[in-house]
Amino acid sequence: MEPLLDVPTPSEELLSRYNVSGPRYTSYPTAPMWREDFGADALSERLIGAGAQSGSEPLSLYVHLPFCRSLCWYCGCNVVISKDAGAADRYLDHLALELDLVAERLGARRSLSQVHWGGGTPTFLSEAQLERLWTELTRRFTPLPDAEVAIEVHPALTTPGQLSLLRQLGFNRVSMGLQDFDPQVQRTTNRLQTPEQTRALLEHARALGFSGVNFDLIYGLPHQNAESWARTLETVLSMRPDRLAVYSFAYMPEVLKHQRRMPADALPGARAKLDLFRSAYASFVGAGYRPIGMDHFAVPEDELARAQAERRLGRNFQGYTVKAASDVVALGSTGISDVGGAYAQNVRPLPHYYARVAEGRLATERGLALTDDDRRRRAVITQLMCNFWTDLGDEGSRYFAPELERLRTFEDDGLVVRTGSQLELTPLGRLFVRNVAMVFDAQLSRAERPRFSRTV
Repeated sequence: MEPLLDVPTPSEELLSRYNVSGPRYTSYPTAPMWREDFGADALSERLIGAGAQSGSEPLSLYVHLPFCRSLCWYCGCNVVISKDAGAADRYLDHLALELDLVAERLGARRSLSQVHWGGGTPTFLSEAQLERLWTELTRRFTPLPDAEVAIEVHPALTTPGQLSLLRQLGFNRVSMGLQDFDPQVQRTTNRLQTPEQTRALLEHARALGFSGVNFDLIYGLPHQNAESWARTLETVLSMRPDRLAVYSFAYMPEVLKHQRRMPADALPGARAKLDLFRSAYASFVGAGYRPIGMDHFAVPEDELARAQAERRLGRNFQGYTVKAASDVVALGSTGISDVGGAYAQNVRPLPHYYARVAEGRLATERGLALTDDDRRRRAVITQLMCNFWTDLGDEGSRYFAPELERLRTFEDDGLVVRTGSQLELTPLGRLFVRNVAMVFDAQLSRAERPRFSRTV
């Protein structure tokens, strides 16, 4: 199906009814349902079990680097604010210890199909620190020749020398956070960077041979309006990155106290916010990008676009991918592993993280072992979130009969089309993909809704 040039406009009644608090479904079951009685021993068993598989079965490895020089007031990530680049040295010491703990349990299973460094701001690290971390990692693990090796960067803080080094080490993907180019929005969110800085880094990345270069934008920020947003979109399209992510701003001041520094009365309302997304969609698709998942876009020749066209797009904690491994191992404070049918998250406070790994223990704080029901629901939700489609099969249709009954309302509202055992979201329904996924969430009634952002 060819993408529409524009997103259909939902009625005020439909928008009001479906604009509720709900998960983004980076995982299922969602993080609020994870338990503190799933600890280091439980993850250790899962890692040993994963290592007992064929040594040729690749892994995905994520490294969380939490340091930032300043706090962006919209931020929902786990960050540590510091002006001292040397603060990362102690962190790298303990990442090396954690690498040893993990590698020991994985045995001979050491190949990687995906490596991702996120944050925070990974390029908070100096060139020497970046090289040290890569050396520590590749002493224990081996990225495959066609591995996706990605890093998140802040264009205003990342130097050409850092990017050149990263390419030399083996990185081939880079994601640049820019959010919005409007000066008033930038001042209000404490995220300052110029189009010139962004363009220069993008051109340097291309000259170095990076592929799949991504820009992150956020819609729904304070003081965003149709005119200023259109200027940002025009500037972005003039640079033509390979990929674009356009995230809905999750305003949760009850949970993220620093968001209170921004004026709530300057936030666009639900209709205005949706119009910002519709404007981005129309601009990007009109410029030849293919819509990917619920909020991503890619040039037609990009591997993500090809994968979704064939309904084989995958997703993990690092985002949409075609390199998703069966097991994801995460390192660093708050890192989230997905290993052997279980989630496990590391502790957040750095002193606690340091103490755990220095004692020779994994730093797991909480997690969850998935049941058979969880895995079935996760498979359906993942397909919906990635490909806007799923085939339940005859047995699955019987298993999910109550959910299919609840989806009748979505069908009547023109959001979902059911053909036998297949479900497909309509162009209008893609706006509400999180709501459709919520129908298959058996644990949502027990979750704390304030922990979730609005679905639109």
